[in-house]
Amino acid sequence: MESRIPSSEWPRPVWHAPWRNYMVISGHQGWVRSIAFDPSNSWFCTGSADRTIKIWDVGTGSLKLRLTGHTDQVRGLAVSTRQQYLFSAGDDNQVKCWDLEQNRVIRSYHGHLSGVECLALHPTIDLLLTGGRDSVCRVWDIRTKMQVFALSGHHNTVFSVIARSTDPQVVTDLRYGRSTVTLTQHKKSVRAMVHHPTERSFASASGDSIKKFGLPRGEFHHNMLSQQKTIINAMAVNKDGVMATGGDNGSLRFWDWKSGHNFQQSQTIAQPGSLDITCEADKTIKMWKQDEYASPQSHPLNYTPKDPQSRF
Repeated sequence: MESRIPSSEWPRPVWHAPWRNYMVISGHQGWVRSIAFDPSNSWFCTGSADRTIKIWDVGTGSLKLRLTGHTDQVRGLAVSTRQQYLFSAGDDNQVKCWDLEQNRVIRSYHGHLSGVECLALHPTIDLLLTGGRDSVCRVWDIRTKMQVFALSGHHNTVFSVIARSTDPQVVTDLRYGRSTVTLTQHKKSVRAMVHHPTERSFASASGDSIKKFGLPRGEFHHNMLSQQKTIINAMAVNKDGVMATGGDNGSLRFWDWKSGHNFQQSQTIAQPGSLDITCEADKTIKMWKQDEYASPQSHPLNYTPKDPQSRF
């Protein structure tokens, strides 16, 4: 059961400066399906329905490298913090390890029976986690390419996976390859999850709501205080407590992590010559940053909840 928090005990929202779109990068010939940043924050990579992976300069948005090898759209990307490796996964059932010094595939991980939707790297162990339409989260030894575990139990596509350095390491126990907690609060399929970079908590999103949970036991904290009313395909959160979510209708929302207050809403504008439906379906990459000149006086919070639970 989801606990009801009295409005008097609801966390007060923290003021955050508004965000603005400052750069639009074009170059892919299909929907941009995945993105990952280099640990040094000097470049980032994107995977697309055009079957390519492209590496871009963060500062200028210029194209640095184009990688080919997938035969269907690229759904997941991850850059290693331990080696010069980039990992990719796609609808071609393939999971690949790219050597960024040689710019070529050096390992492939075979085992998924259908398209691979997501992947994640364990932060301290040489393990790779992948999830896909075969309803299994597979755990791989990066170097030997051996499948360590096939974590079953889902009854539909695995759209998102989170890896942590402490228990639970995958919201599943890697020591025994079994589920430790099953969270049933969502009523519709969960498409995205995000782990807070400093707190022991994570959020998950579905078509019905965005929910926040504690770790390691998975206790329910609260819902975000409004609904995006769309399928949320992407989530991100920074150490300042700003969470962003992107929906398949082109909507982008910014949230205060602590209170669940939605402090900014935006609608992506399709670029000329693109499809009518956007949210990076227009084949572009949009970069955002906070307004450095904003203040609480120029952008007041204007938030006085009467009954937070009534918004659920």
